[in-house]
Amino acid sequence: MSKSGYCQLWLTCANKKEANNIAKTLLVKRLVACAKQIPVNSDFRWKNNLEHNNEVLLIMESKVDLFDKVENEVAKLHSYETFVLEASPVLKISQKAQAWLEKEIK
Repeated sequence: MSKSGYCQLWLTCANKKEANNIAKTLLVKRLVACAKQIPVNSDFRWKNNLEHNNEVLLIMESKVDLFDKVENEVAKLHSYETFVLEASPVLKISQKAQAWLEKEIK
C-alpha cells in the first residue's frame, strides 16, 4: 500500500466504552476524520482455543501516512494484548469528501 492517500482503518474493540474512548482520542488528535461504530460478533483463534466475543468495530477515515501514529495511540488505550488495526486503501473519493478530509486530518 502506498504511503500517501486516504484509507479506511478497521479496529475491533472490547466494548462500546473502549470504542468511544479510542474514537474520541483519535478525533481530538486529528488522526482520523470520522469513526463509525458497528456491533459485531467475532469468532477467532486465540492461544490454541476457539473464541467468541461480542465486540465493537470501528471504521475510520484517515490517511495512510498516519497509520503508525494511530497505532501508537491505540496501543495506549486498547485493552487487548494483541489488537488488530488494519488499513484498506481508498481508491476513489468524492471531491467534497476529499476536501473535508484534508481540512479535518493533520
